[in-house]
Amino acid sequence: MDSLTFKQIKDLIDSNQEIAVVAGKNPSLDDMGAALSLYLAITALGKNTVIAAPEPPIVEISNLVGINKVKTGLGGQGGDLIVSFPYKEGEIDKVSYTLENELLNIVVKEGPLGLNFSQKDVKFARGVGGVPKLLLVIGSPRLSDLSGIFDIADLKDTTVVNIDNKQENQGFGDLVMVSAKSSSVSEIVANLILYLGFPIDQDIAQNLLSGITFATGDFQSSSTSSLAFEMAGILMRNGARRMSLVRQRSTDFDSFVPAQPQPIIRPALQPQAQQPKQSSEDVIARLRKQILESQKRQEQRASTPIESQPQVDKVQEVSPIDQVEKERVIENPPEDWLTPKIYKGSTNF
Repeated sequence: MDSLTFKQIKDLIDSNQEIAVVAGKNPSLDDMGAALSLYLAITALGKNTVIAAPEPPIVEISNLVGINKVKTGLGGQGGDLIVSFPYKEGEIDKVSYTLENELLNIVVKEGPLGLNFSQKDVKFARGVGGVPKLLLVIGSPRLSDLSGIFDIADLKDTTVVNIDNKQENQGFGDLVMVSAKSSSVSEIVANLILYLGFPIDQDIAQNLLSGITFATGDFQSSSTSSLAFEMAGILMRNGARRMSLVRQRSTDFDSFVPAQPQPIIRPALQPQAQQPKQSSEDVIARLRKQILESQKRQEQRASTPIESQPQVDKVQEVSPIDQVEKERVIENPPEDWLTPKIYKGSTNF
């Protein structure tokens, strides 16, 4: 985009008080996000601005800020009344009117093929006393797609600005701002608003970033332009937040909370089984038992003749004294504790 086109658009906006912004037929989130952002930016300048589209907005773009301002005609409280209904060659013979009891009746006389539309197909729209002097068309490849909003014949005194990025755009209008190299209409409008020096609040920034994200597949498309990344950074600095394509279909931006990392849950360590503590009374009782058993074995060996005693290998046994030493029950043993002793009678403990 050359700076001369930007300057011409700025001069047109400055010199016109009545301005209309029109989105194309079946607008995408990108098209409508760009149109609404330009509408909000111009309205903030104190201009009488209206935004329209051939059809009511669909649910998928209902999260955009200002979507409730979109009309199906360049309507206001005054201006022309337009009655629209489907027409095919041979269905209508002529149209006339009658006045009865202060009522104007529009009479549509059927032709040879008859009238094939019903009452629900009849639409009414109010104009603003004519098409505004400045018309900004966003995301529409053909001007004929907007015939439901205004009569193209009424544009003879209107300056039409064509802003789009579609390959099939027919290049209509007095000023053509069409770039097929751009990955979104929103990035074109964002660049235009910045050049014009219009303030970008959080609502405008969010609409534009949502449009860029949608058109570029969350910046994953190979056709994503460098301008898209540049504008995205500027819009985020002005308060816009990145959201996935699923989140963009939510109607409440404030309810969005970034996903928190899930805590890592580790299996609880099983506590090791603790050995039961033994009291000193249990140790002494076990020691007494071991001493008695040792004394009985000594008496049996003493009563048995030496020749009848079988030869056996000596087995190193743990003496009661060693056992007590290991368990550290007695911390300060007497000096003759390790001296061998001979049992001579009952022992009182």
